[in-house]
Amino acid sequence: MNINQYEIVLVNLEPTLGSEVSKTRPCVVVSPNEMNHYLRTIVIVPITSTLKNYPTRISISNKNIKGMAAVDQIRTIDKLRIVKIIGTIDIDTVEKLKSTIEETYVK
Repeated sequence: MNINQYEIVLVNLEPTLGSEVSKTRPCVVVSPNEMNHYLRTIVIVPITSTLKNYPTRISISNKNIKGMAAVDQIRTIDKLRIVKIIGTIDIDTVEKLKSTIEETYVK
């Protein structure tokens, strides 16, 4: 399965520990295609339906998904956890996501 940056994929995140986001849920792929196409792992940001006004959360909305990307829960997963590809995010959301990742992890 070829996975691309900024696609929304359905991911089985179990097993988890403590406060990690769990269940099978949509996630945004944030790792670059140079990694996605050659490694067995990808970096994802889980999407939650719990709407909280945290600075590390951004709204995600397309025809299939409504929720918030939880940048504070970013993680690396094996591609075996991916159930299916379910969409992509638009360019405005890409820019918000990139900005939030930078503000959160690169300062």
